Amino acid sequence: MKGFKTTLTALALAVMLSAAPAMAIDQPGKGVTVKPGRATWNTGFFQEALVRRGLETLGYTVKKPKNLANPIFYKSLTLGDLDYWCNGWFPMHNAQLPKNFDEKAAKYGYIVKAGGLQGYLVSKKDADKYNIQSLDDFKRDEVKKAFDKNGDGKADLTACPPGWACEKIIAHHMKAYDLDKYINPVKASYEAGMASALASYKSGEPIFFYTWAPNWTIFKLKPGKDVVWINVPKIMPTKSQKAAVDRMTVSGVKGAVSDPIKLGFVVSDIRIVANKKFTNANPAAKKFFEIFSLPLGDINEQNTRMNEGEKSAKDIDRHVDEWIAKNKAKWNGWLTEARAAAK
Repeated sequence: MKGFKTTLTALALAVMLSAAPAMAIDQPGKGVTVKPGRATWNTGFFQEALVRRGLETLGYTVKKPKNLANPIFYKSLTLGDLDYWCNGWFPMHNAQLPKNFDEKAAKYGYIVKAGGLQGYLVSKKDADKYNIQSLDDFKRDEVKKAFDKNGDGKADLTACPPGWACEKIIAHHMKAYDLDKYINPVKASYEAGMASALASYKSGEPIFFYTWAPNWTIFKLKPGKDVVWINVPKIMPTKSQKAAVDRMTVSGVKGAVSDPIKLGFVVSDIRIVANKKFTNANPAAKKFFEIFSLPLGDINEQNTRMNEGEKSAKDIDRHVDEWIAKNKAKWNGWLTEARAAAK
């Protein structure tokens, strides 16, 4: 009996030892604590939550993300106080990077290539009715009158609140294209302004608004069906836009009145940004950063759910669960590649 027990013990030990390397490969991040950052805008929360889940599945212990303004995050990243975030917009954020960024950090993969769009949209039926192609068309009396909500003789544009970067760009456009006499940028709460625009659209009224992607606005109001992107008259960049002027005109935008379209805003790639010391020590995490991507429509859909009230941490975790369940093969493929990178 004693010999039988000894044999069982030896067999169990052999099984444990043979399983240990497999477990280590399955969770290459085990024992490593990761410190993420997160954008202050909630339209960037979904991708952060998905990447965090991926790292946790790979065995990493991921701390609660710190919400930070862009320049503060990039400074913290180069100092090593944080390891990564999923909210890099480039080339838009290039001017906010510290001088030693390339030495200490890097950009990885493309969550959405050319996904960071900004521009002006008009209700499609009214764009068709009045042949609206650009902001210049609002100088025509019949167009100006159709979009005048308050009777002040100007077309009302749902714009950006004071302090937002887009507010400055819109103000530049009003002056550069001599539109101050024709367009009134409404700078109240953006959420309230867009809720009003959506209600107006449902009532059959013309709407004219600024937006960006990813965003719930272009999930509720679908470009090409409900609304269309329109041009600026010509590309006249601000000082900060000049370095990326070639990315202010873009081809292949769904629902645009022309191809290419002159958006007047720099089109950005949404990318993961991470500390090089962290990625060099964690090849599994680095590989996951490089291959992770999301369809813009999926982000817009999730952002819409948040806008409708599903915005708690538990809600976002549930959205992550549901996305993974719908994209199981893709998700497992990413994890397999990340684990292979750690071998």
